[in-house]
Amino acid sequence: MNLCQVSGMQLQLETLWDIVDEGLIKRCKGVVWLVLKAVISCCDNCGVKKLSSEVMELPPQFCKRHRIKSNSNVPCVPKDLLMMSELVLPQFIFSLIQHLREGYNEPALDLPSEKDLHKVLQVLEPHVSFLEDLTKMGGAMRSVLTQVLTSQQFYKDLSSGVGENACAKKSHEKYLIALKGSGLAFPEDKIACNMQEQGAGTSTLSVQGLAGGTATSGQGDSSDEEDQDGSQGVGKRKRVKLSSTTKDQSIMDVLKHKCFLEELLFWTIKYEFPQKMVTFLLNMLPDQDYKIAFTKTFVQHYAFIMKTLKKSHESDTMSNRIVHISVQLFSNEELARQVTEECQLLDIMVTVLLYMMESCLIKSELQDEENSLHVVVNCGEALLKNNTYWPLVSDFINILSHQSVAKKFLEDHGLLVTWMNFVSFFQGMNLNKRELNEHVEFESQTYYAAFAAELEACAQPMWGLLSHCKVRETQEYTRNVVRYCLEALQDWFDAINFVDEPAPNQVTFHLPLHRYFAMFLSKAVKCQELDLDTILPDQEMLMKLMIHPLQIQASLSEIHSNMWVRNGLQIKGQAMTYVQSHFCNSMIDPDIYLLQVCASRLDPDYFISSVFERFKVVDLLTMASQHQNTVLDSEHERSMLEGALTFLVLLLSLRLHLGMTDDEILRAEMVAQLCMNDRTHSSLLDLISLDGIIPGSLSFESVLSAVADFKAPVFEPGGSMQQGMYTPKAEVWDKEFDPVMVILRTVYRRDVQSAMDRYTAFLKQSGKFPGNPWPPYKKRTPLHPSYRGLIKLLHCKTLHIVLFTLLYKILMDHQNLSEHVLCMVLYLIELGLENSPEQESDEEESAGGQERCHDSWFPGSNLVSNMRHFINYVRVRVPETAPEVKREPPASTSSDGLASSQNSGTAQVFSLVAERRKKFQEIINRNTSEANQVVRPKTSMKWSAPGATPQLTTAILEVKESILSLLIKLHHKLSGKQNSYYPPWLDDVDVLIHPEIPRYSHGDGMTAVERILLKAAVQSRLNKRIIEEICRKVTPPVPPKKISSAEKKTLDKEERRQKARERQQKLLAEFASRQKSFMETAMDVESPDADIAMEVATSEQHVSEAIYDCVICGQSGPSTEDRPTGLVVLLQASSVLGQCRNSSEPRRLPTSEEEQIYPWDTCAALHDVRLTTLQRYFKDSSCLQAVSIGWEGGVYVQTCGHTLHIDCHKSYMESLRNDQVLQGFSVDKGEFTCPLCRQFANSVLPCYPGNNMERSVWQSHSNKCMQDLVQEVEDLQEQLGTFPVSISSETNLSKEMESVMKDIKSTTQKKYTDYSKTPGSPDNDFLFMYSVARTNLELELVHRGGNLCSGGASTAGKRSCLNQLFHVLAMHMRLYSIDSAYNPWRKLTQPSQEKNSELVSEELPEVPVLYRDVSSLLLIQILTMPQPLHREHFTCIIKVLFTLLYTQALAALSVKCSAEDRMAWKESGALKKNTSSGEKSWEVLLGHVISELSKGKIYEEEETEELPVVLVNLDSVECYLQQFCLPFLRITSLLQHHLFGGDLPSCQEDEEFTVLASCLGLLPSFQSAHQFTSASCLDWPVPAFDMISQWCSELTSFAGRHPDQVKALLIQEPKWDLPRLLQLPENYNTIFQYYHRKTCSVCTKVPKDPAVCLVCGTFVCLKGLCCKQQSYCECVLHSQNCGAGTGIFLLINASVIIIIRGHRFCLWGSVYLDAHGEEDRDLRRGKPLYICKERYKVLEQQWVSHTFDHINKRWGPHYNGL
Repeated sequence: MNLCQVSGMQLQLETLWDIVDEGLIKRCKGVVWLVLKAVISCCDNCGVKKLSSEVMELPPQFCKRHRIKSNSNVPCVPKDLLMMSELVLPQFIFSLIQHLREGYNEPALDLPSEKDLHKVLQVLEPHVSFLEDLTKMGGAMRSVLTQVLTSQQFYKDLSSGVGENACAKKSHEKYLIALKGSGLAFPEDKIACNMQEQGAGTSTLSVQGLAGGTATSGQGDSSDEEDQDGSQGVGKRKRVKLSSTTKDQSIMDVLKHKCFLEELLFWTIKYEFPQKMVTFLLNMLPDQDYKIAFTKTFVQHYAFIMKTLKKSHESDTMSNRIVHISVQLFSNEELARQVTEECQLLDIMVTVLLYMMESCLIKSELQDEENSLHVVVNCGEALLKNNTYWPLVSDFINILSHQSVAKKFLEDHGLLVTWMNFVSFFQGMNLNKRELNEHVEFESQTYYAAFAAELEACAQPMWGLLSHCKVRETQEYTRNVVRYCLEALQDWFDAINFVDEPAPNQVTFHLPLHRYFAMFLSKAVKCQELDLDTILPDQEMLMKLMIHPLQIQASLSEIHSNMWVRNGLQIKGQAMTYVQSHFCNSMIDPDIYLLQVCASRLDPDYFISSVFERFKVVDLLTMASQHQNTVLDSEHERSMLEGALTFLVLLLSLRLHLGMTDDEILRAEMVAQLCMNDRTHSSLLDLISLDGIIPGSLSFESVLSAVADFKAPVFEPGGSMQQGMYTPKAEVWDKEFDPVMVILRTVYRRDVQSAMDRYTAFLKQSGKFPGNPWPPYKKRTPLHPSYRGLIKLLHCKTLHIVLFTLLYKILMDHQNLSEHVLCMVLYLIELGLENSPEQESDEEESAGGQERCHDSWFPGSNLVSNMRHFINYVRVRVPETAPEVKREPPASTSSDGLASSQNSGTAQVFSLVAERRKKFQEIINRNTSEANQVVRPKTSMKWSAPGATPQLTTAILEVKESILSLLIKLHHKLSGKQNSYYPPWLDDVDVLIHPEIPRYSHGDGMTAVERILLKAAVQSRLNKRIIEEICRKVTPPVPPKKISSAEKKTLDKEERRQKARERQQKLLAEFASRQKSFMETAMDVESPDADIAMEVATSEQHVSEAIYDCVICGQSGPSTEDRPTGLVVLLQASSVLGQCRNSSEPRRLPTSEEEQIYPWDTCAALHDVRLTTLQRYFKDSSCLQAVSIGWEGGVYVQTCGHTLHIDCHKSYMESLRNDQVLQGFSVDKGEFTCPLCRQFANSVLPCYPGNNMERSVWQSHSNKCMQDLVQEVEDLQEQLGTFPVSISSETNLSKEMESVMKDIKSTTQKKYTDYSKTPGSPDNDFLFMYSVARTNLELELVHRGGNLCSGGASTAGKRSCLNQLFHVLAMHMRLYSIDSAYNPWRKLTQPSQEKNSELVSEELPEVPVLYRDVSSLLLIQILTMPQPLHREHFTCIIKVLFTLLYTQALAALSVKCSAEDRMAWKESGALKKNTSSGEKSWEVLLGHVISELSKGKIYEEEETEELPVVLVNLDSVECYLQQFCLPFLRITSLLQHHLFGGDLPSCQEDEEFTVLASCLGLLPSFQSAHQFTSASCLDWPVPAFDMISQWCSELTSFAGRHPDQVKALLIQEPKWDLPRLLQLPENYNTIFQYYHRKTCSVCTKVPKDPAVCLVCGTFVCLKGLCCKQQSYCECVLHSQNCGAGTGIFLLINASVIIIIRGHRFCLWGSVYLDAHGEEDRDLRRGKPLYICKERYKVLEQQWVSHTFDHINKRWGPHYNGL
């Protein structure tokens, strides 16, 4: 085998692999394909292995190409073959590098000008392309390239710059200058450079505080001690510099290059990653040696890459290209591990990250503004605002995803110290200070950057590390992280000078160190079985740790209470982002968990009092009815108290990190989201971003199907389209609805209300509870043993005193308490009962109870026993004005002592607050009695302290209540009845044994109280006994204290609302009566003789005139000539009718080259051909009356049914013109929205002033004979002058009629109105006007489904304006006089006297009557008659026209049947001709027609199409004749319905002909169906045979001249199917694959935004400038040509439908949905999409009914640019 064959084989193998590989991957869907395309050149060694396992199931031997060399038998390529390339390539690559060196000029500001770089790159493009082609030649060539690129010898020989060549020297100097800036040291930091030269001995640090920043394992510990002394300098300078230690000198230092590859990468970076270079470098990756060398080079240049990126103008593009390379290098675990070990990749990354953030550090102002030594990043800097750091962070997260690399990181103490240092830069960033005086001038939006930075730079690496700490063996890693995290936190507390109180009015949402600490603790307990206490710090540290997260919770409450309103909207944005779905797992959840840990380990009284103090509601918690709050305005007290209690409920109820499994968490999250609102599948995936749960995973789908039902996409009335939604199952509402979880997860407060509303609706629907329920109490998952201490919070005296005080205050109706407060208080009591500590024996309590009750409010700390403890007297401090002061202390002797021992309520509770500092310093948990003794003397001092309120005085309240008694009284109060509570166990003892009764699970406050009392009774016999005792005493509800001043304030909220409502109604009634009286007077002034007019009207036999209401001025009255009223109408051009076809098989959208659509069989095309043919052979003016136009570009008129005075409308339009508000319509084009219903409109159709006489009288058929009526009609047509509104008089009405006619004409394009051979001919206008009437009638017929079987009043409930439209058209048509010689009426009713003499050859003949369209003739006759028309004349016209129509049907039939049939009919007709009913028998008439037409050459050619049914069958002939006549009958019936009123009869389809014929008066008496024939409807005004002979003779004379055309014109196509859009394929992929690569027929390019018309299937470029014609883009142009201004386009790359209507457009939505019933706009999610037939039907319906303008609300102008 010779050499060429060997290399050729290898090349073939390479190519083959590429083809197979791409083919295999291309079957993948969506994004996966794109990701793999990026790494197509990769394999086991370069990332595909990792990707393929994660992204798609590929066989393990996917990349056979790179098996380890030893076990593959690939023969080597002979040396000689590659010799040439080995000689040439070094020189070639060196010349490329020289070009790059010379082209680069070091600019002044270290920013190369982009133009220069671009020029150089353009010159070099062929060079790089050549290299790129070489890489495609296969493995042999790539190995040569690798050798050349990595050889140090070649590089040394060629590029040292030594030699005579001056040019080479110059380029080498440029290279050295460029290299100088490649170190990490700041340019101005000259000292740092010197320090680097001093060598290993001196690792002086310019800032010791950041020493850890660059220290590695060697100095981790030592640098930590140095932190304290050296950190003084940090805060003083805005910019903080990092200097390097010996170990990291390589990272900081100037680069040194040893081979071509290194310098090539260096220039690639300098030139900001040109795409071609990147492609070349990546194409080389399949070569294993190259890959390792390139990865090491990339790591070596890593710091320089990031330095360049930071300065780049095009950082986005550059970032993408960097990640494009790095993802392929670092995604491979083996390679990542190798460079981590050999090149210190982790050290480099962390150092570079520190270096990047260094440039934007500022002094932190948190806590101690003056002396703070802490520095934080400045979120306003471009680095953070533009996310410039993301490539680096993304690489870091990528390498931490490898177990081996993460292990190295977690074991390296120095790295951990450095990393914690880095994280501390974000601790406390973006500090908010509450504005107290005036609104902040400039609302900073930096918070976006801050949240993004914490999530990306801190939280995501944290989740990456946590994913490797899932088993017991990894305990050590957690200990390391927790240890260094705590050290960093301690340093942070020291740096900000934190003692024990947070600074007031400050909040930062960013505490990443706290969150690292919390999440590693959680993982330690949940997965690693670590003992929590071994890793927790001491009490003092826990007290400090809880302060800032607690401050955030209190601030959230302040923000929602509008206390931060002067800081602008951005502070609300921060509060919302903090709990938003993408952030909550990394922010609020860890914060609450950390607070739970602190609460479980700290003294509960201390914790509870801290909470109330942070929330600033300490002063509110007094038993007195009045108090003074020194830190909070009274309007904020209620919401802050609600916030504090809600926070406690969250803290004590949530179990997310305290014992729930992953599946339970997922279920709880899902239920919470579904309870707020029904959700789509994709929004659920988005909202539930749980760590460790892969979206769309098995567990996600199974939980979803367990908790939710799928609701298929539905359509709401009004046309808004729903997506497929998931809604909670009934049992979820019943058992799993958890308001606490909902509160935690709501971004907007309204979502909580939404969840409660849905819950209420469920209870009502299922009959479980009829009223307004309270949030249900849900049982919690048991606590993990490590957190049992949390229960102590529920069983501490402080909390019990708070609960007691609040219950008492609610019962007494004190101000600033709400139902929400009571709900939370009861929730906390119930939580306490559910989680009670070990049971105390009842006997012991009763014995020791007496003595203990003297030293405190409550005897012990167990809620169960404290509930029954009675408190008799409480001493309170109140203002002197309070009513309590006037009450005398009770006289009994024992009470005094008791009162003093019972101490004041507030003093008792919040003495603990006063003592917090003491506790903080001593940090010893003493028993309660000692604590109380220490407390007592301090309280008096605390109360006397505030000097501003000297008028406080002490009062003693008589309380004599226990929590139990308060609850029972509360029950009475809530029910509004005395003694409403009756212990259920007295009737049914089983209640105590099985307390979980369904009737208690849902309900309102009373249910909650009953549930709590039952639980209290179940837990203790004593409680049960006391409840019974309390109920036995007949206690009236405690009357509220008589408080005169406070009483006004404490009016019940409901009562106040009621009063407000009453006031409002009273005012409204008053307004209405005023308006009425005003209107009456106004009417009197305007029409003093209205009454007389009315009398006149009644005296005549007229029925009263039509009365119209003006929706602008509100007046009612008739439309008059001077002040006409008009209908609000929308005029639009329509080509819908033109899309009808004569086959019921819908056309399909072409999805291959074979399928194409040709529009030859549409209604518009056939009518067009007919008119053109007629115009070729007949007189033009006659042709233009023989057909109707408007199938394309016809004007459709629709109304909302509201009327207005035309002068009112003009002033309304004027006001719209002056209105500066952005409107979705163009006022200049006459567009507006109906003032009443806001429906889109663009004109006003004047209402013809007249009476309703003719419309209202369904008179019986008159007795006049047919001949008389025919004559009357002719006479009336002659009287053109007697039109009621004579044009000469120029009234307002006639002006408006003219103006609306202009509007109608201008609605459609000129090409659709001008069909005459002589432009501007009046015949054109005449044709256009009656065609408008035809278009509207035909469209109404289409809207009714193509027939009138359903009957009814008007179209699908829509108002019709046809009556008014006829008046306008009739007035204008009567301006055109018809020459009596040509009047078609005479031709229909009078046999012509003279025989058809041959016409003068120059002039074309008139159109034969049999070729004329009967419906058009009808409209011409009706519209040229004086209005209003008499019913008998209307019927007469129909009868005459029906005779013509019937004759046309017979003629068409005769042409269609065979010669034998014709002979048979002719003979049978002749036999019956002389019978009495000959004129009413189709056989006779058909025979006559055949014999008449046989005189000409009409039947000569015998290639006739046979009728589908053999016509020998009599029934089939009858059926054919009826079908031929039906369209005319339908149109006529509609016309009659609009002109004369009356409903249309409904019928079966097979009866339609007879029902319509009798309705129109064609059938004298209704005959039974079986003997009925269509011919019996005929009523000939003159002998039938004479008329038929006359009409046929016109055809025979025409046949003599043009025999070929006679038949074609005779056979009119009467039956059209309804208009339909194209049928679309089931799967969207079919459309996408064909169209997204299809070239445009105009510009022959593949459009950027391809679109396809759904009406005709034309392929167009959306927004394509290439296909623009006279400033119209292709879609707009097509919409005018195809739909007369309406276009429906499917955007191929977005799956969305866009509607163009005139000058506006809107996005309609998508008719393709995924398996979950959701749209995928822009195909972002890459899901398979399937047609939603219901949606497509709705689209088609809106197109046919012309309702796009009304149903779709979001319209915008397209400026012809689509």
